[in-house]
Amino acid sequence: MDRQRRSLLERAAALGAAAWLRPGIAAALTTPKFASYPFTLGVASGSPLPDGVVIWTRLAPVPLEGGGLGPEPIEVRWEVAHDAAFRRIAAQGMATARAEAAHSVHVEVAGLEPRREYHYRFMAGSEVSAAGRTCTAPAPGNGDASLRLALASCQQYEQGYYVAHRHLAREEVDVVAFVGDYIYESSWGHDHVRKHGSAIPYTLAEYRDRYARYKTDADLQRSHAAAAWIVTWDDHEVENDYANDRSERLYPHFLERRAAAYRAFIEHMPVRAAMRPDGSARIFGRHEWGRLATLHVLDDRQYRSHQVCPKPNRGGSNVVGPECVQRLDGELTLLGRDQEAWLDEGLAQSRAQWNLVVQQTLFVPAGVPGKSGRRYWTDGWDGYPAARERLIASLVARKPMNPVILGGDVHASYFADVHARPEEADSPIVATEFCGTSITSEGPSAKAVQAILEANRHIRYGNGNDRGYVLLDIRESGLQARLRAVQTVKRDDSPIATAAAFRVEPGRPGLQPA
Repeated sequence: MDRQRRSLLERAAALGAAAWLRPGIAAALTTPKFASYPFTLGVASGSPLPDGVVIWTRLAPVPLEGGGLGPEPIEVRWEVAHDAAFRRIAAQGMATARAEAAHSVHVEVAGLEPRREYHYRFMAGSEVSAAGRTCTAPAPGNGDASLRLALASCQQYEQGYYVAHRHLAREEVDVVAFVGDYIYESSWGHDHVRKHGSAIPYTLAEYRDRYARYKTDADLQRSHAAAAWIVTWDDHEVENDYANDRSERLYPHFLERRAAAYRAFIEHMPVRAAMRPDGSARIFGRHEWGRLATLHVLDDRQYRSHQVCPKPNRGGSNVVGPECVQRLDGELTLLGRDQEAWLDEGLAQSRAQWNLVVQQTLFVPAGVPGKSGRRYWTDGWDGYPAARERLIASLVARKPMNPVILGGDVHASYFADVHARPEEADSPIVATEFCGTSITSEGPSAKAVQAILEANRHIRYGNGNDRGYVLLDIRESGLQARLRAVQTVKRDDSPIATAAAFRVEPGRPGLQPA
């Protein structure tokens, strides 16, 4: 795509988003009378601060057919309470659900107390939403003794039930860090238990319906209603393996499609106005948990260099060996140079006891032997080794306390030591990695995982069989990580168990047995 065409598309997307964000002027608020229950997509909260949190819902009485509402704005009341019975109201107000935003509501509640549990709900006309539970972040030295965080990703709707989310909702977590592939644009995999019921989305309306399909799931609603979420995206929120402005299938109008997908993501997530799109969207950001932890949340899709050595007439990933010399190009970036600089600055300035780098995919090398040498998958950090080395150099130079890298994407759990020289297991350990498995998406074979483990001594644990999430308990005295795995995603009543457990000691990077 030439620069002039790209600029025109970005300006067009920006104008459309500006109209979405601008309050309606001529339209009058209506007193709604719904033909059926409007809160079909549940409620959610996110982006916690010491004095507030975002609460979210969307009015959609006919969720899988565009929502079922007309163009008029609708008044929505909201309440935040100290108690589940809503007898002690902490904050309340009015919001407007507008057709331009799919009648979604994002309320940035302020004036709350640090590190407090709250309950919230919405009302429209005579209808009342389900209630959600959330928690504000602590202030430094005020409630920041502990953080329980669930790491989750990759929930292909067709491949399994969201029983992992049902269990997650019972874990009493403070925060869910969801690191991408919230929806899947495509249908793939084996032994489907249910269907998307619609074609691959390309337009805003189609992406909205795909989010509605996922968010009608009762267990996903339970998970959202149980804790505040901090979210970032990966590829399937738009298209598999896309990179910046390039489609895997070299789709000619990709920036228009990407803008529609970004907008639908923001409409359906509990994020702040600062993250809402203007053709692009600033999804990366920093979240503080008092003095205990800083979450540096990254975006590895929007700004990355195109994957090198793709298959003929395609974009996206490939598996390559030494013949792909472009993989070693020092100019390649996964985060974009501006985001790299932002992360470097944040690591330098952080005074948190734990620094969590929350990103999408496996960070440490995972190459395996081939006939002509080691072979690497180019969509992850292995496709951008110079960018990985720059991040490790930043960790070494900036010396943030207790860096831990979190990821997902690969549908397997890999827990690893991060070395100063990534493929030299005898070099110093500078950080720890927990790459979590998927909620439902099918994983690699046991043979493939074993090959990675045998070729990469820094990966201390690997498991592609289990679906679930990683539960992190963080205190000044240490971090404990447990892989929580369901028995099967093919049954909606599947039990859950701890499949593996490790700990990290403060001041001593690397995995220790729990």
